[in-house]
This record gives sequence, structure tokens and C-alpha cells, in this order.
Amino acid sequence: MSNISYYTAEGLQKLKDELAFLRTKGRADMAKQIAEARDKGDLSENAEYDAAKDAQGLLEMKISKLGDIVANARLLEEANVDTSKVSVLCTVKIKNKKNNATLVYTLVSEEEADLKAGKISVKSPIGSGLLGKKIGELATVDAPAGKMEFEIIDISR
Repeated sequence: MSNISYYTAEGLQKLKDELAFLRTKGRADMAKQIAEARDKGDLSENAEYDAAKDAQGLLEMKISKLGDIVANARLLEEANVDTSKVSVLCTVKIKNKKNNATLVYTLVSEEEADLKAGKISVKSPIGSGLLGKKIGELATVDAPAGKMEFEIIDISR
């Protein structure tokens, strides 16, 4: 199964920077913590050592997962985004049919999602419900609060 995700240049660079940090500084800090715990005596009864080893395992798991994400990441140029329908990196202006509220969202990958900045994941209920829709179409979304209907007002880059 392919786990390819599309990113902006900024989003992909942020992931690469975090991975580089964890591989270098993160691992070095963890090795230091383990060495300090080891110096505290008998390892068979050293809870601090066990905790440091567990933390090391979690760090390595995070590095592995992030490495997989970066390996399967694809850079998407905003200039190449098709605005005839809703897709990744599109900015969509929608109107909630129930309360007539107008919202503007940019659809991004899960790792780049930031609701405060108006960026929602394409895998979120609203994001996945909007994908492929054209201006004027209705999108029915199964949200945690129940079914919601949105009208696509505008699609841009």
C-alpha cells in the first residue's frame, strides 16, 4: 500500500529538518541520558535506566516513522494545482448550508494541517468530503457533529 503524501516546499522542509534534528541532537541527548542513568549503579534495579531505554525506543520509533513519511513525500508545486476542482493545496471558499457561514480552508497533508491557520487535512472529514468537488456543487460531510452540507463558492491556489 502506498502512503504517498503531497507537501508544499515549506512543509516538506519542516519534516526534513525535524528528522535531521532527531537523528543528530535527539539521539545524542538520549545517549547522554542513558549514560547518566547507567552511572547511577546496578542496572537490574535502576528505574531511571529502564525509563531512558524506553524513551530511546520511542525516539527510534518516531525517527523511523518520520523517515517513512519523508521517503514517501512528494513536492507539489502550487503552480501545477488544478483549480477546476478541489484538490490538495487548493484554497476553498465554502458556505455552510445550515447556518450560511462562509469558511475558507486550504487543503494540505495531515502533517501540515493547522486549523488556526486555515489549513485542514485532506484526510479530515471536511477535507475528504470536499475533494473532487467543483464550484457550485454541494459537498455532504459526515462530521462528528453529524451530516453537514457545504456549497463550493470558490477554488483558488
